[in-house]
Amino acid sequence: MLKFAANLSMLYTEEPFIERYRLAAEDGFAGVECLFPYAEPAERIQQQLHAYALEQVLFNIPPGDWEAGERGIACLPGRQHECMDAVKKALDYAYVLGTKQLHLMAGIQPSCMPEAKIQEQYLETVAAAADLAAKAGINILIEPINTINMPNYFLRSQAQAHSVLNVLRRDNLKVQMDLFHCQRSEGDVSTKLAKYLPTGRIAHLQIAGVPERHEPDTGELSYDFIFNQLEQLSYAGWIGCEYQPKRTTREGLVWFINRKDELN
Repeated sequence: MLKFAANLSMLYTEEPFIERYRLAAEDGFAGVECLFPYAEPAERIQQQLHAYALEQVLFNIPPGDWEAGERGIACLPGRQHECMDAVKKALDYAYVLGTKQLHLMAGIQPSCMPEAKIQEQYLETVAAAADLAAKAGINILIEPINTINMPNYFLRSQAQAHSVLNVLRRDNLKVQMDLFHCQRSEGDVSTKLAKYLPTGRIAHLQIAGVPERHEPDTGELSYDFIFNQLEQLSYAGWIGCEYQPKRTTREGLVWFINRKDELN
């Protein structure tokens, strides 16, 4: 049975962040994810998880100065010490919340620097982050993001992400495959799932309608087909619902309610 996690940074935004845990549980989600939980004390979030029997399956490592446009700092020369401090902060939260997977954002590629230099920095930083997280039994995830929605993002294709895993060879380094980003920039989603899922390297999936990033029952990608494929491939990980509701969150949950009804 497929497992869906509500992304609380994008869903239920009608309510304050801390209240979204209750709403997700009321709507039948067993797992939640978010971009950045750091505005709330970890202990307060833990209380919500326990109160509503939810699992915090994923969140992002601090990405640098988000408000200034930074989208991760792992690929940026001169920022490794800051990046490792961010990893430590995320690990502290993960310990309290019981989270076993953290997403390390690569960052926007500097235009004035050779690609080889950026690649060298990125590999070194990702390896250091994975080694630190391994001591806590936690996976570091890397996610290709399409450069239409996020121009000049360094990690931009499934092949590139898997090549990083080939080079670094860390057991706790995995790929977070967002099907919205994959379809937006590469297409051929089902073929890539068939290629990569059997390797065991994909530890988390995310979904949204393409191209507008609304509910998964909108847009050009057939998620009914994808969900059937995931079941046939025996995918046992979480599927993060990282989309922007077209109207209110609950108005747009028909796809999720219908899927639960089909299984009952």
